Amino acid sequence: MEKVKVTRNYQVTIPADIRERLGIRIGDVLIVYVEDDKIVFRKLSDDRKRLTFGRKLTLEDIETGIERAH
Repeated sequence: MEKVKVTRNYQVTIPADIRERLGIRIGDVLIVYVEDDKIVFRKLSDDRKRLTFGRKLTLEDIETGIERAH
């Protein structure tokens, strides 16, 4: 069991060993819900379609795309 701290923006960091165990990568989508007194994060299955642009996207590319969508 790992401890994480909630930041002032109410964000938490998923510990590296948990990310590795579940294969969580930048850009993955997680489902979050409450189960009794627990906060549960679930990784969506990887069988969803992914867009490819002939190159790897950087975090900046992803953030720019999110900003454009709003």
